[in-house]
Amino acid sequence: MEELVRRIKEDGRVLGEGVLKVDSFVTHQVDPELMEAIGYRFAEVFAASGITKVVTIEASGIAPALFAAKKLGVPMIFARKAKSLTMNEELLTSSVYSFTKQVTSQISISRKFLSSDDKVLIVDDFLANGQAAKGLIELCQQAGANVDGIGIVIEKSFQDGRSLLEEMGMKVVSLARIASLNDGKVEFFEGDA
Repeated sequence: MEELVRRIKEDGRVLGEGVLKVDSFVTHQVDPELMEAIGYRFAEVFAASGITKVVTIEASGIAPALFAAKKLGVPMIFARKAKSLTMNEELLTSSVYSFTKQVTSQISISRKFLSSDDKVLIVDDFLANGQAAKGLIELCQQAGANVDGIGIVIEKSFQDGRSLLEEMGMKVVSLARIASLNDGKVEFFEGDA
């Protein structure tokens, strides 16, 4: 996606090997027009799949997931990283290791929002080692829902996340694919969509 790649080139900062900071438009401050374009692109790619729910993990995946859900005309669900006092229903849970934060979180979704009737599109901001997407897939599988695809805003293609997800039989669509972050420079592969 040209606009996303341009923003990464202009506003992204390489903080070291394997770390790209995009906090001015994705992960802290959010560019709503860019997120709308990203979400709508995912919706276009998966329009024929019969998606009934869009699932993401808090927090940075929420904006593109919400726009994808809006365009598809379906609800968006986000997995929580901390249990709320109001979440007293039966929960679907999974453990997720964050490459950036170097911590493992227990994520959860209320069982009442996913069922075996659902066809799910997972949307996430980054794909590095694939653990967030894998955790979301596990939540969907616990509900008996079918994951039809995974939409990734920025993929670090030099890490093994894509291969992990593809080995699980998942269709992965990444809008910006980073080939390397060597010497403080961002190098790209062609995006999937």
